[in-house]
Amino acid sequence: MRMKLFCAPIVCLLLAALLGGCSKTESENDLALQLRSDFLAMDGCSGTMDVTADYGQRVYEYTVSFSSTQKDGMTLVITAPEEVAGITATVENGQTFLKFDGVQLETGPLNADGLSPLDALPAFIAAMQSGYIAETGSEMLGETETLRLCCREPEKPAGEGLETVLWFDKAQKTLLRGELRSDGTTVVRCEFSAFIVTKSTTEKG
Repeated sequence: MRMKLFCAPIVCLLLAALLGGCSKTESENDLALQLRSDFLAMDGCSGTMDVTADYGQRVYEYTVSFSSTQKDGMTLVITAPEEVAGITATVENGQTFLKFDGVQLETGPLNADGLSPLDALPAFIAAMQSGYIAETGSEMLGETETLRLCCREPEKPAGEGLETVLWFDKAQKTLLRGELRSDGTTVVRCEFSAFIVTKSTTEKG
């Protein structure tokens, strides 16, 4: 008899929790689709990010300013630390090169697939435009409520292969952080102090 007395309240609580969860998930998915639409419509982007590249036994940190357009491609300039400031990276045909005093150098790989730290930003953009969004969820970064997205290959379980994880300010809809994870280990983290999306100015007549 006690089970019958408590059955109805428990069912009501479970339904409320499930409905609440569904509503939240739908809202997060809607925002994710809106962000994807914005990235698909963009002509380019610009901004500044702090990059941490983890090679296991070596960890490098530097600040990068970047800009890109569909016409001119992507350019990234290292602005800190001082000893490497001015080194410029360009992305051409999926390849990342560093230019310094007119000499091009390939960036060192972070994993067996040849992933480079300066491949991170193109990877973030590609993930938002065409990647498989495996997970969405809310997460606090400091005092900012963010939408967290995780993109990976559809057939891969969590923690296997290459994953792209992105955090967007829910209110401003701007990119705050991005990570590339290889087999569950974060190999590149980018913290954005600015990320500005530019759209085509071409007007339809």
